[in-house]
Amino acid sequence: MKHLLFLLISASLFLAISAKAQNSTAAFSDKKEYTSIDEALKNPSQVYRLNLSNQNVVLADSIWKKFSNLEYLSFKNDHLKQLPVGIGVLKNLKVLDLSGNDFTMLPRTIVNLKSLQELYLNDEKNFRLEKNMFLLSKLVNLKSLHLENDNLISLPKNINKLKKIESLYMNDNHFKKIPVEIKGLKSLKYVDLHHNDFKSSLSGLQKMPYGIKINF
Repeated sequence: MKHLLFLLISASLFLAISAKAQNSTAAFSDKKEYTSIDEALKNPSQVYRLNLSNQNVVLADSIWKKFSNLEYLSFKNDHLKQLPVGIGVLKNLKVLDLSGNDFTMLPRTIVNLKSLQELYLNDEKNFRLEKNMFLLSKLVNLKSLHLENDNLISLPKNINKLKKIESLYMNDNHFKKIPVEIKGLKSLKYVDLHHNDFKSSLSGLQKMPYGIKINF
């Protein structure tokens, strides 16, 4: 791996990087966030952030066409068995939080989210990562992927299909060693692996000012 890769294995390092990331996305976060679908539907073209967490809302697929400027969408902790296929029309969506649901497969229409940069798949005990890799690889602008607390003990070999991934968050899983599969992620810059099951000191690592360089 020719590029520099920083591995985050401690909470302090994670917090430092998170603070930096939060500052860079401040303008995006300042946009009004709607938490009621009824309120959002009053003027859907003006809705940029829609948070439907903990609501288990089921909407007709035709409704999503109304949210032409939506950039952030959350279905966190909605325990959905299936995701709405209609979200594929959200051409401007940049961040999608699907954490805490019960689906195994992503809808095929997700490949139409050409602007998607960050995807949260945390707390997904049923999600079949290897089977979904083809769809994930079609997200041409996906740079940040969250796979936290997913009971992962290894990564599928086909994760190398994620050509644009720069940040990979896999904390609170059950890795006993650094997954060698990340070597195939040529654009990767940061990996978060804190709160895993590392049994001893990690070999092949070089301490750097803001993280740890992996020597494969």
